[in-house]
Amino acid sequence: MEFVNGVKLYGNPLFPCMFLFISFVIIFYLQLAKTKKKLNLPPSPPWLPIIGNFHQLGKLPHRSLRNLASKHGPLLLLQLGHNPTLVVSTAEMAEKVIKSHDVAFSSRPKTTAANTLLYGCTDVGFAPYGEYWRQVRKLSVVELFSHKRVESFQFVRDEEVELLVNKIRKASINGQTVNLTKMVFSVSNNIVSRCAIGRKIEEEHEDGGKFSELARRVMALLASFSIGDAFPYLWWMDYLTGFIPKLKATSAELDELLDQIIEERKDSDEVNPKKDFLSIMLELQKDGEIEMELTQDNIKAILMDMFIGGTDTTSTTTEWLMAELLKHPNIMKKVQEEVRMVVGNKPKIEADDINKMHYLKCVIKETLRLHPAVALLVPRQTSTTVKLFDYDIPSGITVFINAWAIQRDPRWWDKPEEFIPERFENNGVDFKGHDFQFIPFGCGRRRCPGLPFGVASVEYLSANLLYWFDWELCGGGSAENLDMDEVYGLTVNKKIPLHLLPVSHLSV
Repeated sequence: MEFVNGVKLYGNPLFPCMFLFISFVIIFYLQLAKTKKKLNLPPSPPWLPIIGNFHQLGKLPHRSLRNLASKHGPLLLLQLGHNPTLVVSTAEMAEKVIKSHDVAFSSRPKTTAANTLLYGCTDVGFAPYGEYWRQVRKLSVVELFSHKRVESFQFVRDEEVELLVNKIRKASINGQTVNLTKMVFSVSNNIVSRCAIGRKIEEEHEDGGKFSELARRVMALLASFSIGDAFPYLWWMDYLTGFIPKLKATSAELDELLDQIIEERKDSDEVNPKKDFLSIMLELQKDGEIEMELTQDNIKAILMDMFIGGTDTTSTTTEWLMAELLKHPNIMKKVQEEVRMVVGNKPKIEADDINKMHYLKCVIKETLRLHPAVALLVPRQTSTTVKLFDYDIPSGITVFINAWAIQRDPRWWDKPEEFIPERFENNGVDFKGHDFQFIPFGCGRRRCPGLPFGVASVEYLSANLLYWFDWELCGGGSAENLDMDEVYGLTVNKKIPLHLLPVSHLSV
């Protein structure tokens, strides 16, 4: 029959494509069913043809996945388009993964965006597990993010936070409100850029610099949905939607700008005793002091990691901290009293002062518990088939560890949905990856190497905001009604920015 329901089949150029597509879907799901019969896979919620469980993720996947785990178990297998995906939702399961099978779970799925924007995933965060990743992680831990190196950048935090305080003080004198969300992002960006490349990328004018705009675009693209990643046989649709052209255009602009920054540094005769990350990597490249060839593309990829991992996480954590304190004025009063008692009447907060602010550290921990910046951590990928408890976990599947759900588990945390910093007083639980009920920076081999750098920035920035100013909601709004809705992206941000009225605590 040449026509079906009025549609011409034979001779229609779309018919072969339709036939191949339907055939592929049938073969794929028959193979999936065959695999499930052979292996004892973790439980799965019912899924739809072709899209699998995508429809169950919703706008806030960390919350949706916790709900699915409560129904189907702490180890959950989803079918996200073409990709089988394991979701780990309890501390016990996370500990078993890391302590027994960390190597098998330490690779990364290669996404279209990361592959294009991060030079074939030759950065630290998205690099596949192997010798190259081991060398660049060692470079990061030993040379870039060591305790000594983080301390050496205190002058940058001092200068950038002082500029922020002066801007807020000016607004306070004039009785103006401030967009604290925007300000905190800007200062975080400036701290990271000065430590990474020795200069600011966030210009003083309102629109920001070119690099700043590119960095934001990169973060948005990395968090964007790729049809080709979910459905490899539909890779061509990423061209039709404009996703691939956007990636290539952004990559080209970014590459040109980074090359310019690196070449300027190479040609400069200026001797700077306060070395930034770029200077350190160029020296190591020149002297051959590392056990790998460090190419210019590798350096650019590692630099981008710093902007992606260091800016948004710091600003997001600080924003959530201030929001929670506004909702809990008694806690705000208690932490401000501590900060102001420690600092006294000194003209600035010293780095050593932070170590005496024990309650502030509890407030930061509680913020990281309730609001981990990367709620599902960075996804992993299995490199071999492993046995996890009684389940067979195939090779090559994506793995999400739901840190957000783990850190709100009532079996580990009393009143887990409430903001109670006191839970960390006289409590040895820490966020360094050894206590699996509290893993905002990840755990195991793929734990974030920039943890010391990020925490130092959050501590110093928060202490200054709390020392110099009291804070009020715009228009005399009720703190209890402060909107705490989230928006999911590369990080989980507060949906509505914090617009606040600062009141100077001290006259200077």
